[in-house]
Amino acid sequence: MRKRGHRAGGKAGAVRIGISGWRYAGWRGRFYPSGLRQKDELSFAAERFSSIEINGTFYSLQAPSSFRTWAAATPADFVFAVKGPRFITHMKKLRDVEVPLANFLASGVLALGPKLGPILWQLPPVFRFKPELLADFFDLLPRSTKEAARLAHRHDAKLKYRAVLKTDKDRPLRHALEIRHDSFRDPDFIPLLRRHRIGLVVADTVEWPLLMDATADFVYVRLHGSSELYTSQYGDQDLDIWAARIRAWACGEEAQGEHAGPPAPARPRDVYVYFDNDAKVYAPVDAQALTRKMEKLL
Repeated sequence: MRKRGHRAGGKAGAVRIGISGWRYAGWRGRFYPSGLRQKDELSFAAERFSSIEINGTFYSLQAPSSFRTWAAATPADFVFAVKGPRFITHMKKLRDVEVPLANFLASGVLALGPKLGPILWQLPPVFRFKPELLADFFDLLPRSTKEAARLAHRHDAKLKYRAVLKTDKDRPLRHALEIRHDSFRDPDFIPLLRRHRIGLVVADTVEWPLLMDATADFVYVRLHGSSELYTSQYGDQDLDIWAARIRAWACGEEAQGEHAGPPAPARPRDVYVYFDNDAKVYAPVDAQALTRKMEKLL
């Protein structure tokens, strides 16, 4: 049975729990039934989770046909998070990225239609807190699909014959930022995100800052494995802790943990949670276990 995004009587934000990526050879015969066709893996996963993070977009521009296929393979109320290209975050390091951003938006992202959820921007571990550079980047980011379509028209020749430049309906766009450097424990960082309505990614790992600040009308959580990156499983007590945090955010409260900025305004927030501890097939198992816990809390 598929798990929808949970909402408590209209008084809490929607909670969507899923996985980061879905095409892993090691999951076949374990999470995916033996004999399941590779092209059916997304549909199988989407029947069990209410959202999945697309991470192939991080490595290269995808084709419009891929986005259309992914949208068609998932239920009507399903939502994708889309990872922004590393060319923008890791190679260009957010400088002079208007055309690369246009290329990304024109590559087919808008073909997801109503299934387009938040866009994730993951910074490299060497990227230090640079408020002016970040502010300039945030100003470039479209806040609606109509704005995204306008920016997509600025693409270059790389997408001459395969650009998607229209949206079926104007919808809000959300953006989230994942940090991986201690310099972001700065008193100016959280107010900067709040001014620009950028969600701070709550990234659980031993290697990067784990900050609990709510900075937008949603919270984006990536669970990479708290003791060993991409490999460690979340035990029952660990999931209880995360369930309590998710409930707090959804109900407009502060989540327990380290905060780098002042308290957030008290208001319900949508919460997106993605397990990225995929190495030993823990991600789908943990995501299903956390979903069951949230069903009891919301």
